[in-house]
Amino acid sequence: MMRTRWLWLMCAVLTTVNGGDVVRAADTATKDAGSSAAPSSSERIPAPTHYVDWPAIQSRLPADPALEARVRKIVASMSLAQKIGQMTQAEIKSITPAEVTKFYIGSVLNGGGSWPGGNKHAGIADWLALSDRYYDASMATDAAVKVPIIWGIDAVHGDNNVFGATMFPHNIGLGAAHDPALIEDIGAATASAVRATGVEWAFAPTLAVAQNARWGRSYESFSTEGSLVRAYARAYVTGLQGGFGDHNVMATAKHFIGDGATHNGTDQGEARVSQSDMINVHGSGYFGAIEAGVQSVMASYNSWNDVDTGINYGKMSGAHALLTDALKDKMGFQGFVVSDWNAIGQLPGCTNASCPQAINAGIDMVMVPDDWKAFIANTTHQVEDGEIPMARIDDAVSRIVRAKLRMGLFGTRPSQRAGAGDAGSLQSRELARRAVRESLVLLKNNHDVLPLKPGRKILVVGKSADSLPNQTGGWSLTWQGTGNSNADFPHGETILAGLRQADGAANVTYSETAQGIDLKSFDVIVAVIGETPYAETLGDIMPSATLRHSDRYPEDLAVLQTVAKGHKPVVTVFVAGRPLYVNNLLNLSDAFVAAWLPGTEGAGVADVLFADHSYNFSGTLAMPWPGVSCPDASSGAKATRWLFAPGYGLRYPSKHELTALATDPGVDACANASVLSVFHTLAVPPFSLYLADANLEQPAHDIGSDLNAVIEWPASKPVLRLRTVQVNTQQDAKSVTWLGAGRFFAQSPQPRNLMSLVSTHAALQFDVVIATPGKGPVKVYMGCGDHCTTSVDLAHTFAAYANGSRHTVSIPLECFIKNGIDLSHIDVPFGVLASPPFSAAFADVKISAGMMDRRADLSCASLGAP
Repeated sequence: MMRTRWLWLMCAVLTTVNGGDVVRAADTATKDAGSSAAPSSSERIPAPTHYVDWPAIQSRLPADPALEARVRKIVASMSLAQKIGQMTQAEIKSITPAEVTKFYIGSVLNGGGSWPGGNKHAGIADWLALSDRYYDASMATDAAVKVPIIWGIDAVHGDNNVFGATMFPHNIGLGAAHDPALIEDIGAATASAVRATGVEWAFAPTLAVAQNARWGRSYESFSTEGSLVRAYARAYVTGLQGGFGDHNVMATAKHFIGDGATHNGTDQGEARVSQSDMINVHGSGYFGAIEAGVQSVMASYNSWNDVDTGINYGKMSGAHALLTDALKDKMGFQGFVVSDWNAIGQLPGCTNASCPQAINAGIDMVMVPDDWKAFIANTTHQVEDGEIPMARIDDAVSRIVRAKLRMGLFGTRPSQRAGAGDAGSLQSRELARRAVRESLVLLKNNHDVLPLKPGRKILVVGKSADSLPNQTGGWSLTWQGTGNSNADFPHGETILAGLRQADGAANVTYSETAQGIDLKSFDVIVAVIGETPYAETLGDIMPSATLRHSDRYPEDLAVLQTVAKGHKPVVTVFVAGRPLYVNNLLNLSDAFVAAWLPGTEGAGVADVLFADHSYNFSGTLAMPWPGVSCPDASSGAKATRWLFAPGYGLRYPSKHELTALATDPGVDACANASVLSVFHTLAVPPFSLYLADANLEQPAHDIGSDLNAVIEWPASKPVLRLRTVQVNTQQDAKSVTWLGAGRFFAQSPQPRNLMSLVSTHAALQFDVVIATPGKGPVKVYMGCGDHCTTSVDLAHTFAAYANGSRHTVSIPLECFIKNGIDLSHIDVPFGVLASPPFSAAFADVKISAGMMDRRADLSCASLGAP
């Protein structure tokens, strides 16, 4: 079947920069195909919509009476146990093939950081063999009609869970390309890679229309503009699903709906937007996906509060008005709705294993990774008791069976399908390199420093120049993208490797920090800096924090300040998952390139930086770039809040000189400061988590960012054992067991001044689950430098919590002040000092201001404070 072809459109947008200089994004730039002809009007990105209600969307899939008859026949033959089994999705780590047979399971998934046999480097044969075992198990049931299982995977920028697979730029970079044809090609390449491993379902594309860069999933969004997301959704789904052939996989439009609209950009938070915005902005991607015939939609974690009407729809997984009335009835979606990881447990009155409200609201398949047996038992009782109507069960199962029939899953083992086991399908390096080239956005090019001339002596600096983990970001082999090294990407090329190829290895020197380097011997300096990997909630920038990049990554500012002393041209390549406030970095750079998260093909950056290639910059911003450190707190006009508007992007030769920018030197927190986050799944920069002996006689051990690691420290005679567990959400807590006298703490290399929080009645807060209460003192402490520690004893409090349940601890800072802490110089905002026996899991450590009427603070008197 011939795939729909798209041409890109680069919008020419006028942007106010630095108070009056007008810059136009080039509207004649050509893509790699080399054509300079303007696209026809029928091929342009669609115009924004102005629907007043959820529209009926025409799918490309025609009515198929024969298919519907087959669906009815299969569903009519099924028992209740078989139907509920089809509605159940379990994680591969928690279910065996034998259990698939016994419980008639309809689907399995592997989450981020989950692989066959727990082997991060599992080969394509390992994936395919496990897929065959699950398929065979689903065919071994006693059902009259045996319904094949379907395996789902988060293949969100290529087949990114599989060792050796090509990883494309994340969506934010692809949005900057403004090229739907490229997106369709990436969807098709991803489908071939996924299907080669025996997996048939990709949890992609993400269709969030992100509105706030604070959101930790901003890089999963193509754009702040709904019309571009609609075009990309149609292209991506077309590429993934195609004609439902052996090289295609089922696509998922996610997360329905409003995940990119949450207040303060808080992951899984509340979207406070009007119905008009929810439909025409945040619904746009679903219009495109349904047009392309998408077969699954994933419900979002967020809730929606319609600020115009005052209607609060609550969490999406329980919103009948959205899942059924809007999506299925009005928009005409014929596929099935799957919930997100344990999302049903967030609904009032529900648990991870029981939620009739979600099923009645329109959830058809429930992602219940670990508690699937209890879910099946509970749901069975709920149907038998009439709490869930049988008609709702039949509708859900019909939708699932219809999708499996369309995907051609009946009758053929995964290993017997065309392309199965083809390791070559994992590689799409040239396509990924093209995507990198198209995604780059040139923000500054003073004095026409770019393009670089081959043969020049180049000093490359910065932590991200030789780091495939930083290039690929989150959702890369592991969930957070942490715990990886360059060796985990055997076919990838770093940006540094690409520069060496382009300029000759003898001409390129690398020093991460440039310390001790004679800068005079180089012609130009290329600094590759940016964010380190994160995913979902962990990537959130709290409302109290600025968007200033160097607040979280001071090493990037430091390296630019170091190389500036050489008075050589500086080209900065910024590797990050969102637009951030970087005025100080821009001022220290002659040229500045937004490279986003380019994936495994870093050589695509060098392709555009050097003059001997035929490529020029063609990417333009798909999201606004902040011009102040607190744009969401600014009351000024958008022109002052945004340094560059969507559509901005230079190409060379450029006629624009960017003058020195203001840097907000006195702003170290935003106007709505309320929370200083210390630990949220991982330590929040600049804090790190450490293990140490009670008397600090040995150097403290940085636990790092590997969520799968089990640490016993010190190795010779362990004092502490640490592992990652769940307290609130997936892998969000650290369980610490004291084997000897020791301490677990968070520390920043630079002390923080918390005096401003005194008047706000701030408190140190954290969630805790006590496994084994201590018999001696359990001291929670704060530190203010060497020999400056103040603690409170929580032994009695923790003993009362020893029931295995989660508790939120809130200790007023006043208690530490009364015990003598110096809040002007805090380097350890949280620490626990104890002796065995004591074991507890800690999550969501933060210092929160205000809200005393909504907090359950411990009294200072009960903690021994005067």
